[in-house]
Amino acid sequence: MKIAVLKETAPGETRCAAIPETVKKFIALGADVAVETGAGTAAGITDADFEAAGAITGDRSAVLGDAGIILCINGPDAADLAGAPAGALLVGALDPLRRRDAVDAYARAGLQALAMEWMPRITRAQSMDILSSQSNLAGYKAVVDAAGAFGRAFPMMMTAAGTVSPARVFVMGVGVAGLQAIATAKRMGAQVSATDVRSATKEQIQSLGAKPIFVENVAGIEGEGQGGYATEMSDEYRAAQAELVSAHIAKQDIVVTTALIPGRPAPRLISDAQVASMRPGSVIVDLAAEAGGNVEGTKAGESVRQHGVTIIGATNLARSLSADSSALFSRNLYNFLSAFWDKDKNAPELADDDEIVVGTRLTKDGKVVSERLAEA
Repeated sequence: MKIAVLKETAPGETRCAAIPETVKKFIALGADVAVETGAGTAAGITDADFEAAGAITGDRSAVLGDAGIILCINGPDAADLAGAPAGALLVGALDPLRRRDAVDAYARAGLQALAMEWMPRITRAQSMDILSSQSNLAGYKAVVDAAGAFGRAFPMMMTAAGTVSPARVFVMGVGVAGLQAIATAKRMGAQVSATDVRSATKEQIQSLGAKPIFVENVAGIEGEGQGGYATEMSDEYRAAQAELVSAHIAKQDIVVTTALIPGRPAPRLISDAQVASMRPGSVIVDLAAEAGGNVEGTKAGESVRQHGVTIIGATNLARSLSADSSALFSRNLYNFLSAFWDKDKNAPELADDDEIVVGTRLTKDGKVVSERLAEA
């Protein structure tokens, strides 16, 4: 079985779908690995590093020829996969809802496309979950970027010239990214609070030493919500949360928003009036910018000034930590494929009734087979 690793062509993409460590592991399974020339350059990995791990390197056509598995970060256009054999597995973040035309093209090309961002949130799949691994880094980087844009120090400092008060950081949305943002802000010495619509996150917030800010008189979501994600809330809850947030946000120096609902626009958490209530010099980092933003006025990929408040429309912050994000992403891919590896066939055996396969598989035998895409 030949595994092809592609060089990413998306603007601003710095990650690579393999690192020397995973190349060695795939070879130990019995696979051959071919890496497109320059695939790891932006992540600090040279062609010589891949070759030392046992891979061969070459141009895209040479890498794709006879490949049974194609690894990528972002789903390429079908035209960029010319020469890939029918039946090959295409494994990566394929963005199926926003790139349905590409999914249809994969089917016509006979590729079996597997969308890693649709990995089920189950215990068995935790080590394969690219959203969790990349969100961890994004939550960390959001706080680091906020600190860089903030005009004051994060921790309390007592000096002969007087005391510097700690920065007040508020995290909205306590998923993987939110929890890492809380932990990072606490390590940097900030005074941290956080909120979420899921009641189960209150203990998680407290376990990190932060203060939970929750609506108490209107029911939110008990437990974790479907798949660990939040769902849309009632109008009554939204109104109560807006009132609570308005009172709290005016006192904050840094706000990090992370709320996403799969397949839908990001919920609006902060209005223009709430931005205006914050002190000039405050910073908001909106991690949902690519899905429309949690903050009124967010512009994806830009940093804007609104009422004296800096709003950072963060887009794929994991890219800015290319070495670590490549390592985690590539390990997710290895963990996924190795879990299904059949040593006798020297290839993954993807059972049609396996929950992980059903969740991630988009195309097979020339057809789009994803029920989730059909529903969309």
